[in-house]
Amino acid sequence: MDAQPLYDLAPLTRLMLLGLLIALGPLAWVRWRNRGASPMRRLQALTVLTLFLTFDLVLFGAFTRLTDSGLGCPDWPGCYGSASPVGAQAEITAAQDAMPTGPVTHRKAWVEMIHRYLATGVGVLIIAMTASAWVQHRAWRHAKASTAHAGPAPGGSPWWPTFTLLWVCLQGAFGALTVTMKLFPAIVTLHLIGGLVLLALLCVQAVQHTRAAQGVARVGLPGPLRAALWATAALVSAQVVLGGWVSTNYAVLACTTFPTCQGSWWPAMDFAQGFEVWRELGLLKDGSHISFAGLTAIHYVHRLMAYLVLAALVWLAWRLRRVAALRAQAQWLAGLAALQLATGLSNVVLGWPLVAAVLHTGGAAALVVVLTWALAASRAAVGQPEMSAPLRAPRVIA
Repeated sequence: MDAQPLYDLAPLTRLMLLGLLIALGPLAWVRWRNRGASPMRRLQALTVLTLFLTFDLVLFGAFTRLTDSGLGCPDWPGCYGSASPVGAQAEITAAQDAMPTGPVTHRKAWVEMIHRYLATGVGVLIIAMTASAWVQHRAWRHAKASTAHAGPAPGGSPWWPTFTLLWVCLQGAFGALTVTMKLFPAIVTLHLIGGLVLLALLCVQAVQHTRAAQGVARVGLPGPLRAALWATAALVSAQVVLGGWVSTNYAVLACTTFPTCQGSWWPAMDFAQGFEVWRELGLLKDGSHISFAGLTAIHYVHRLMAYLVLAALVWLAWRLRRVAALRAQAQWLAGLAALQLATGLSNVVLGWPLVAAVLHTGGAAALVVVLTWALAASRAAVGQPEMSAPLRAPRVIA
């Protein structure tokens, strides 16, 4: 049998059509639930819904990785040159017969392709967001040219969705490299980071549109508290990168006890091996296998960092609860910190159960969204925070 080429663009048009069909459902739903509303209100609803579906996509991406389905179809963008596993049944069956447990099976092929379909659908929604933002911006510019009372541009700059569209294209490229470079750890980690950046970009726009719709100004925070919010966001971001490195290197089970690791507070670790970034999965640059001490270093650094991040989240939640406009974010941060602690411990002591592992990734993504929400809804101010009306969590059907 001839080797399957890594890139086969033959099914690309059909995949794009499938993505369009998937996106038509959310687009029609937003249109119907917001019939009679202003274009700005419909854009706000579309942005919030796209944020929600992108969060779901990140969760499904975690499920794809954790079920070892990332190579369920060994080429890109289709599956053995077909738009779905249905057209590749013979090839998948042959690969599954040759290796029943590994990487290509019918179930894994479907998981991988569903992830690609959903990603394509999200891409179409972002294209619709971008087009809508530019249409509204053009209408505002026309109104501004014809009257002196046009007011400020509604909902922020259209360059936000434009950059988001460019970013999702880059994210798609990393998705392709994840497959064609055979789960190269650095690429898989960058793909995860790209998904979280996409969530943050969409969250900023959702907050902008919601503030414009509700007529709510950003709440002023004292400089030190605003700086602490940024510092906590940076700590969480670093911890998410470390967590992605743990997951993509399958280092979760390097420590199976808590609070010690391998019966020690400082187990044998090889940091040089663990954090050698540009290498193949399970191997070092010289082609030798990464040692258990290297995997232990990856795991234990993430665990030590978790103590600092947990303390920062608890402190920040305690401080933000005093700000009426950010009390919801404070409650979310406290709850998500508890979720991350519970699921992180479950991954260690229960042998990395799938549900806990997916929830752990989801909790990390939710922390990124909530911290971005708090940053986008606030600004630095001298003195005490302004007690303005709280910015409620954006709702699509309001």
